[in-house]
Amino acid sequence: MTSSTPTLAMRVLRAPRGRRPRFLYLASVVVLGAVVLAAIFAPFVAPYDPDAVDFTSFLAPPSAAHWLGTDSLGRDLLSRLVYGGRTALIGPLLVVLFSTVLGILLGLWAGWRGGWIDAALSRMFDVLFAFPSLLIAIMAVALFGKGLVAPVIAMSIAYAPFVARLTRSLVMAERSRPYVSAYRVQGFGGGWIASRRVLPNVTPIVGAQSTLNFGYVLAELAGLSFLGLGVQAPTADWGAMINEAQSGVAAGQFLPAIAPAIAVVLVVVCVNIIGEELSDRIGGGNPS
Repeated sequence: MTSSTPTLAMRVLRAPRGRRPRFLYLASVVVLGAVVLAAIFAPFVAPYDPDAVDFTSFLAPPSAAHWLGTDSLGRDLLSRLVYGGRTALIGPLLVVLFSTVLGILLGLWAGWRGGWIDAALSRMFDVLFAFPSLLIAIMAVALFGKGLVAPVIAMSIAYAPFVARLTRSLVMAERSRPYVSAYRVQGFGGGWIASRRVLPNVTPIVGAQSTLNFGYVLAELAGLSFLGLGVQAPTADWGAMINEAQSGVAAGQFLPAIAPAIAVVLVVVCVNIIGEELSDRIGGGNPS
């Protein structure tokens, strides 16, 4: 299979930090900050109750009363989009936090101890790598029921090996540095050196790389909600909104589906740009 010519967007994202337009990073920070603030202060930002049904305004077009129009139940689309940002963002945030903490602990243990512990944990990571995170989330929903809790726990476990593998590589590199030997000569224990000196050195790099997982998790959780396996009605969620808009698409009303889809894409792109910039600043490229 021949490789296609990279698009302009991919060339921009893959460019070294010195050549990457800085306005992309600044714009991403502003857009993502605005989305987060709107979600936090949704009761003050949204013009209507997101669950309020108006039987006289089914699939109404954008107007002064409803800036983005209404959905198939007459609910204000802008209000549901703002409130939907809460569930759309909190799930990926929890997954990134849990998977990062778990991955750092496992990677630190494997990289510092080595030997059979490293071998056993590495084989466990390999097994988890064989299962896509979305498949693990669907299995969790099948076992524990629909909602946000089961997919968040399942995806945290699925993404932890990626963090652990990076942490393990960084810890093994740090373990051979002179300052570690100097602490050993002074009589400091291995646990103290690993937790108090090695861990603070690798955490910023791992954290910057973990930021990139946020966008992937957001898209996957939105996909689960679209399939009806994630956040359940009537709770506003971007993925669920796309699912609910299918009847409107059949009637020629595309905005109820396009608006949440654009929100998902916009947040994913902004998070990826910010994550790439942070990784470049910290110098956290993936170790070979």
